[in-house]
Amino acid sequence: MSIKSDRWIRRMAEEHRMIEPFQESQVRSGAISYGVSSYGYDMRVAREFRIFTNVHSPVVDPKRFDPLSFVEFEGEVCLIPPNSFALGRSVEYFRIPRNVLTICVGKSTYARCGIITNVTPFEPEWEGHVTLEISNTTPLPARIYADEGIAQVLFFEADADDICETSYADKNGKYQAQTGVTLPKA
Repeated sequence: MSIKSDRWIRRMAEEHRMIEPFQESQVRSGAISYGVSSYGYDMRVAREFRIFTNVHSPVVDPKRFDPLSFVEFEGEVCLIPPNSFALGRSVEYFRIPRNVLTICVGKSTYARCGIITNVTPFEPEWEGHVTLEISNTTPLPARIYADEGIAQVLFFEADADDICETSYADKNGKYQAQTGVTLPKA
C-alpha cells in the first residue's frame, strides 16, 4: 500500500468521479483551506449540522440512538457549546475505488483551537457524503465555518496483487450512499 499524491488524486477525480465537487488546487484566501494538497484532499463541511443536546436523553446509546439528542441547524457558522459536539457532513461526495482505503484527520487550524474532527476510514467501494463528528473540547463555545476546510483525507492504494476480497459495497454496508448528516444505525 502506498500513499497517493496530488497528481493521482486529480487523475482519479477526473477519470472516476472520486470526489464531487472537486477543487483541483488548494483554496486559502480568507478561508480555512480546502482542495487538493500535496498528499491528500482537504474536504469542506457543509451548512447542515446536528448539535448535541442532553435535554431529551439521559444517556447516549449507539444501539438505540435517540434522534432527539440533536438540534438541527443550517447556516454559515455553527456554534458548538463548550465540551460538546456536533455532526456535520462533507460538501463533497466521495466514491472510493475497490483498491483504495482512506484515513481522515482534522485540520490543524481547528485542532490548535481544541476542536477535533473525527471521521472513520472510507473503506474500499464506499460512497457518500462523509458524516463528520466535530468535538469542542474547550470550556468556551466554538465556531465552525461552513463551506471551508474541516479535515484532510489521505488516500492509500493497494498493490495490484493485494486488492481486498470483500469491499464495503460487497457487504452492503449500512452507511453506503449516505447523503446529509447520517445518525448512528444499529
